[in-house]
Amino acid sequence: MLGLRMLTPPLSIVRRSVSCFLLGALAVGALVASGCRRPVNPNHIVIWHQMRVDERVILEAQLKRFMDQNPGITAEAIYKETEELRSGFIVAAIAGQGPDLVYGPSDQVGPFEVMGIIAPLESLFDPKYLDNVIPKGLTYFKGHLYQIADKVGNHLTLVYNKALVQTPPETDVELIEIGKRLTVDKDGDGKPDQYGLCWNYTEPFFFIPFLTGFGGWVMTDDGVPTLDSEGMIRALEFIRDLRDRYKIIPSEADYNIADALFKDGKSAMIINGDWSWAGYKKAGIDIGVAPLPKIVSTGLWCAPMVSPKGFSLNANVPEEKRPIVLTLLRFLMEPEQQLETARALSTMPTRKEALNSAFVRNDEILRNSALQIERGKPMPVVPELRAIWDAMRPGYQAVLGGSKTPRQAAKEMQALALRKIQEMNE
Repeated sequence: MLGLRMLTPPLSIVRRSVSCFLLGALAVGALVASGCRRPVNPNHIVIWHQMRVDERVILEAQLKRFMDQNPGITAEAIYKETEELRSGFIVAAIAGQGPDLVYGPSDQVGPFEVMGIIAPLESLFDPKYLDNVIPKGLTYFKGHLYQIADKVGNHLTLVYNKALVQTPPETDVELIEIGKRLTVDKDGDGKPDQYGLCWNYTEPFFFIPFLTGFGGWVMTDDGVPTLDSEGMIRALEFIRDLRDRYKIIPSEADYNIADALFKDGKSAMIINGDWSWAGYKKAGIDIGVAPLPKIVSTGLWCAPMVSPKGFSLNANVPEEKRPIVLTLLRFLMEPEQQLETARALSTMPTRKEALNSAFVRNDEILRNSALQIERGKPMPVVPELRAIWDAMRPGYQAVLGGSKTPRQAAKEMQALALRKIQEMNE
């Protein structure tokens, strides 16, 4: 399960990470000076990742196959929570250690590059090889390739229960109409027993599709916040109206509440990410996946943030070890590996051979997922995004709580984002 914390940690985490890696570097430096540094095993490859359980099972099976095919080489995958992975990798890499490969969403590239702890990859791969990866699977930053992804998406879609919804809504007007029809008080106590729609609408990441649908966005290409906009104001009004005017969503819903409502058949539709689909199928829900609706008044599709998830190379990996590490990376990127994950978890491959396979082309969920990815907007990889998340949350939640108007909140979000970015750069 991925919520916002699985995507971009708050700015406070980044600040704590900086303090931690300074202390960590001093501690490791003392060990190095005393001759106690752990020797590097050139035939042992370590990956740090934040994959959920079902992804981990597949990764472990793939690593076993790799080791069977490459006697004498061992590969170890170590799971860490996303915030722990990021802060821990900063600490270790600044001190000259850490895993050989670090796996995660693309938004971690910016902070890692700024600290000089991941290595550029473009010179380590033949251009023809990179041409066989879709452009959205290659994360470039400041002119260099820093991540190669085995899957792309990490995106929100509309997920619906086919037992309740035969045809998903294509517009916000249809979303409201269907939502009102399927929000039902079955026992007459004045409270809905079934909602038309639910999702983790209190978190800014889950608000983004409506911000884009009303013409807004979070920042310019060079990282300047753009939160004080008419698009922001109208999107805030729309979310509030879904709850208070149309009453098709719960009065309160975090990720776990919304997830449970949908799994229990108490919500006809949910807005959630590609990481959730396998869990809904396992819960026995016959799901459909559809792109998020078009906002009629703007003519714009609701566009979620889209990001690849993949591998970056620790800048500390010695030159003599890099060929072995890259051999593993190429193995994990092979089309058959990506299709194994796609079949089990409905993830979107990045190798063109896998993407063009009959399985991907004929799978209903993957076809609609691909359409949503096409309509989505790339998640920025600049470090300033963390400041923007932290700046959005108080104002957004104040609107939902009734203490601020959307216009007041938008103005305050912008001012707070500018201040936090300035603090980051001091």
